[in-house]
Amino acid sequence: MIVCIAEKPSVARDIARIIGATSSHDGYMEGNGFQVTWTFGHLCTLKEPQDYTPMWRSWNLTSLPMIPERFGIKLIDDQGIKKQFSIIEGLMQKAERIVNCGDAGQEGELIQRWVMQKAQAKCPVSRLWISSMTDEAIREGFQNLKDQSDYQPLYMAGLSRAIGDWLLGMNCTRLYTLRYGQNRQVLSIGRVQTPTLALIVNRQKEIDNFKPEPYWVLATVYRDTTFSATKGKFTSKEEGEEAFKTIEGKPFTVTKVEKKEGKEQPPQLYDLTSLQVDCNRKFGFSAEMTLNLIQALYEKKYTTYPRVDTQYLSDDIYPKCPQTLNGLYQTQFGGVTPYAPLIKPIGGKALKKTKRVFDTSKVTDHHAIIPTGVIPQNLSDAERKVFDLVARRFIGVFLPDCKFSTTTVLGEVDGIEFKVTGKEILEPGWRVVRQESGVKSQENDDDEKKEGDEEKTLPTFVKGESGEHAPTLTEKMTTPPPYYNEASLLRAMETAGKFVEDETLRAAMKENGIGRPSSRASIIETLFKRHYIRRDRKRLVATPTGIELIDLIREDLLKSCELTGIWEKKLRDIEHQKYDASQFIQELKDQVTSIVHDVMTDPTNRRITVMPQEEEKKKGKGKKK
Repeated sequence: MIVCIAEKPSVARDIARIIGATSSHDGYMEGNGFQVTWTFGHLCTLKEPQDYTPMWRSWNLTSLPMIPERFGIKLIDDQGIKKQFSIIEGLMQKAERIVNCGDAGQEGELIQRWVMQKAQAKCPVSRLWISSMTDEAIREGFQNLKDQSDYQPLYMAGLSRAIGDWLLGMNCTRLYTLRYGQNRQVLSIGRVQTPTLALIVNRQKEIDNFKPEPYWVLATVYRDTTFSATKGKFTSKEEGEEAFKTIEGKPFTVTKVEKKEGKEQPPQLYDLTSLQVDCNRKFGFSAEMTLNLIQALYEKKYTTYPRVDTQYLSDDIYPKCPQTLNGLYQTQFGGVTPYAPLIKPIGGKALKKTKRVFDTSKVTDHHAIIPTGVIPQNLSDAERKVFDLVARRFIGVFLPDCKFSTTTVLGEVDGIEFKVTGKEILEPGWRVVRQESGVKSQENDDDEKKEGDEEKTLPTFVKGESGEHAPTLTEKMTTPPPYYNEASLLRAMETAGKFVEDETLRAAMKENGIGRPSSRASIIETLFKRHYIRRDRKRLVATPTGIELIDLIREDLLKSCELTGIWEKKLRDIEHQKYDASQFIQELKDQVTSIVHDVMTDPTNRRITVMPQEEEKKKGKGKKK
């Protein structure tokens, strides 16, 4: 009998239906020579400190650092998990072959490998590796099963990550709690969460310490068009007033009119982070909410595997794209076919193929997130919003570039130069996908203003024309950097603290990001749960506890984005067989030992003084009337 093991009961049911295992049993399906069973995500976890030695049960500085000679796994202590595991164990002991049908990623590989190890499975193992849950993808996957050994580097990367997080989290959380927590507050330290918190705290300090300074801007209105002085800001009022007096009452003359035509390429396809950024910016969805929604769309077969960090498709996807577009063409929401008018102009022709979209060398395990072509039914409002973004982004890459003209007009008054720029869309091309989608957006006014300003059309000006104008001198104040919101924090995590908007540069820096795309949402949620950050509308604000924790940590290793980014790159290199897992673990052991030594020999009297919100509220209740 061949035993297939999936990550969720719903996924197992789909697989069982395709391969003919239609008879239901307690904890598995059977038929056609297959038994299909499932986990509920993680069934096993790394052993806790007390599982290695009773000495490590109590939190004690003398027992640090805790470094097991050999890491082991154990079942999670839950009755439902224990029951399901005993079913899986029974099936695997008798199996002639196992097919690992876990999610096709690092975490999915780890989940199933640990279950097989715990069940002491001895038979050969194959791997089902698919990027979507459509019936066709599952059938194709079973026709092209891989050998488990092909995915050993992926498993080693996942195992190294888990061990690294254990070493740093277990040791440093105990170390900081005992040394600085005054026996009343757990100070949670993590390889990814602490540098992420440091990003928020450092930005907040920059804002708090910012001292606004005045500056003056000289502008003038000529023919209902506002021209700005090219000199830029005046740092003193006197200087600005002098320039104002120079131009007051004198004619404005147009000195140059320049028109340039340009092209704008469609945005690249979505990876998980860029989708989370857009969903936060447009709809106010948290990173975790977006991940849950796109995961649901994947499990319902409407979009491809979501936990990806590439914005490219492999070349073998190109022949399947007309079929996907056909599915979108037929898609209806409330009796309306929103994508048909967008797809119609490119129907029946060879689809555009560019390296910005199709590049096999940029795809490792999975390609960018795209629709599968399965027509969606019964989507919730939130699911439809996410699907709509993915669908429109996919259609857009096959549409022509947007053609625009940029007009720059220079003018002059008594030797002082002024300038205005306007952009006019000549042929919208791919931009039609951005027009009315029927999906409500919550973008803030600033975003809308920016887009509007960028594309304002100017009246026709002629070089040499001259006339009256109305000058203005406006006092403004310098502004601090903005608070992080989830969108900008995700971008900063992706590029190890360097907030990069440029797509190409951002892609080059992804190798050194903090955390994996699939883990960033849960890291942000962990910071909320620990009361290290809170939401203030869209802003992410560090709490007094969060600020004080970062202030306590003097060891750069624990809060440096760059160092954490280097660790992430090493984990990727393990996955791609460019770095040795045992070396990574040894380096971490050495680093943890060094941190423990530094904190234990700290001569200062540093202590945490603030408490989580809940405790503050309880304390405050007695005082308030």
